[in-house]
Amino acid sequence: MNPRLLLVSSCALGAAFLAGCQQPYGGVQNPNGVPVTEMRPDERGFVAGTGVESQDLVAVTDKMSRGILGIPEIASAKVTPRVVLEPVVNETRFPINKDIFLTRIRSQLNEKAMGHVRFLDREMMKTLERERDLKMSGQVTASADPNVVEFRGADYFLTGKLQSLTTRTSQGVSDYVLYTFRLTDARTSEIVWESSAEIKKQGLEDAAYR
Repeated sequence: MNPRLLLVSSCALGAAFLAGCQQPYGGVQNPNGVPVTEMRPDERGFVAGTGVESQDLVAVTDKMSRGILGIPEIASAKVTPRVVLEPVVNETRFPINKDIFLTRIRSQLNEKAMGHVRFLDREMMKTLERERDLKMSGQVTASADPNVVEFRGADYFLTGKLQSLTTRTSQGVSDYVLYTFRLTDARTSEIVWESSAEIKKQGLEDAAYR
């Protein structure tokens, strides 16, 4: 075969192959980039900093969930305790979504506590009150007496605090983070349970957290 014809045919074949591989509708094309690596949430990845990361979240919330389930006020309660979540206080330098800690603790306990503890959904109060008013006015049907208010009060409040110490020099940055969580009796204000976890990390460069 003519070498020039072979070259033209090869180029045409390559162009057709590349055209077939293109993603429609402006999809991301990154043939030379690093592929995405799927990891476990409790695994430290290669993209890491000295601040609060997923593996810290998993370790801390697992410890807190086990601690809450083990106290007599929960494990030996004759009536299932009702708990309300209060916002977590973030006193670290990291602008993270702090309430994700309580969200995971709640989901872990709801999944594994087998009815030993219940959480009151105060985030839904406005919706619940509106639904109650609709039932009381007869605008929607009700399977129970709408005049009987059954919103329960809290037996305990669960909250936490994130605090940190940072050291920065020409050699890098070091961050120590203290995680503390407590369960407070709504009637007496006594702290019936409290636990903490602490993590320290050092690195050559800082990282951006969102």
